Amino acid sequence: MTTQSAFKRIGLFIRKDDPVMENAVEQVNEFLATRDLTVVCNEPLSFLPSLDVISIKEFKTHCDLTIAIGGDGTLLSASRALAGTNMPVVGINVGRLGFLADVTLTNLSHQLDAILCGHYRDDSRFLLNATIKDSTKAPSIAMNDVVIHSHQNLHMIEFETHINGRFLNSQRADGIVVSTPTGSTAYAMSAGGPILDVDLDVVVLASVCPHTLSNRPLVISANNVIEITLSENNITTAMVTCDGRPGLVLQPGQTVRIEKHESRIRLLHLEDHDHYSILRAKLEWGRKLTC
Repeated sequence: MTTQSAFKRIGLFIRKDDPVMENAVEQVNEFLATRDLTVVCNEPLSFLPSLDVISIKEFKTHCDLTIAIGGDGTLLSASRALAGTNMPVVGINVGRLGFLADVTLTNLSHQLDAILCGHYRDDSRFLLNATIKDSTKAPSIAMNDVVIHSHQNLHMIEFETHINGRFLNSQRADGIVVSTPTGSTAYAMSAGGPILDVDLDVVVLASVCPHTLSNRPLVISANNVIEITLSENNITTAMVTCDGRPGLVLQPGQTVRIEKHESRIRLLHLEDHDHYSILRAKLEWGRKLTC
């Protein structure tokens, strides 16, 4: 006998009607069809025309669980769109092992059934807000990182960094990454930043190709307000990128303000979820060495 589901209304989130995703979406939908659940999707699907379609912005009133199908990038997109709703998100990984999306198609029925029946770990992650001061543009949200980098060319940029109004430094670099613990295994790691435990309430500032050998990544409290000002000496604009998605253009003399978002994202993992085992698998730690 099937155990009663802890969730009744499911929202499927995919990034687009991608033929590569067809098999995965069909598998998930077929499994959910075996249970007494209401299922909607954020995109119209040519291969599932009977599936009701609503905007993800409407998930908060129509659903009590979001299932992001694709990978970590898809889960990041869903999380940003659901910021402020407190809706739990499950990631179903299609392809390579993900840091965030850990339910697999191979073990879909067992793993997803366990989560639907309430057997899961509730993982809360904070987000970042990026706002250009004295601008009418809406803030951009990041779950991984906020990156300030040169816009449309390979020039270094000059910028100053202040933390809670106190001057930290001025530097020339290809850019700077302000990362959450969630994003510490992404661009920040490539920039030489540390891998942060996901339960820490901190952010890391890691410069990208800094023009000085004394520059080092800096870990600070996530409750700090970070302001990065593009020097007026720059001959080009900069781009403020959140989770790899271009958003805000920063003019010379302008300041971007980065601070913790007021809400958090709830990720649901399997009960035996182990972040360190994922690190070992993704980064090939502990791999047997051969002579």
